[in-house]
Amino acid sequence: MANNAFGIDLGTNNIKIYSKGDDHILVEKNMIAIENKNVLFAYGNSAYEMYEKAPSNIHISYPLSSGVIADIKNMETLVRYFISDLQKGNTKPADFYIAVPTDVTEVEKRAFYDLIKDANVKAKKIMVVEKAVADGLGLEIDVKNSQGVLVVNVGYETTEISILSLGGIVLSRLIKTGGLKFDEAIRTAVRKEFSLIIGGKTSETVKISLKELEQEGRGAIVYGRDIVTGLPVEREIPTKLVNECLEEHFNSIVDNVKVILERTPPELAADIYRHGVYLTGGASQISHLEERLAAGTGLKVNVSDNPIASVVMGLAKIIKDDNYKSVAYAIEGMSK
Repeated sequence: MANNAFGIDLGTNNIKIYSKGDDHILVEKNMIAIENKNVLFAYGNSAYEMYEKAPSNIHISYPLSSGVIADIKNMETLVRYFISDLQKGNTKPADFYIAVPTDVTEVEKRAFYDLIKDANVKAKKIMVVEKAVADGLGLEIDVKNSQGVLVVNVGYETTEISILSLGGIVLSRLIKTGGLKFDEAIRTAVRKEFSLIIGGKTSETVKISLKELEQEGRGAIVYGRDIVTGLPVEREIPTKLVNECLEEHFNSIVDNVKVILERTPPELAADIYRHGVYLTGGASQISHLEERLAAGTGLKVNVSDNPIASVVMGLAKIIKDDNYKSVAYAIEGMSK
């Protein structure tokens, strides 16, 4: 087995890459900054630093949208640069394991394969792993046994709800609710309540610090532009307002989890009742989502220790442990 292998989880917000060579996981923003339409200006975290601050000749974007590749050229550039960074500029032939969402079309799945093939990273072998299966492995669940497991992965633009058994996916549902919707809800509430326009980064910071603010019993300090005067101002946003505006999106996730549970075969439902729900994904860390899910389903909620990296940790396990190799498959022979 080649020592050179990479596991890639392309998230809409963060890209996660596991390198077998140094047993390390890279987590960077999945963003690219292009100057004058064709010159790479920055990528990853440094592109995110410039987001919402760049002049008009620098275009900053996410190459992924709702979990699927929207801009393959820029995504190839990003993958090439990140792999080159991990290999210290000396690109050697390697095996690639890439996580793909379940509820996407064959064409969209194929795009993940083509991305690695065409990214000029000397790919010897490209294997595909269902995202939810990798998630289960990253959560230390033995996905190859016959017990039913319910995994809820709340990402940046989507939430993937899956029931796993025997190394495969029994049921899966992808909904367009995630961290971005949470951010937009906060922005809308602040605009309505305080006549204040805040940026996406600011609302993301409020979302991330919500738990801490509640514990300390203080509001979130935000800076933005007053709609009435047009001038920059500072305001303190009460955490109660933030919680209220997120309610609707939490309900949407809970309702969709219930829909999946209603379709679950009784034997698997019994397993899920015993084990509970596994909650993971970057946006799952938001305050109160865990309690809402527990209250809405009546099940115990197991929260991931490292929700952002759970998928890529699962890919690392597949790369390192031959026992799990069977959950990865090649895509070339897929029926189009």
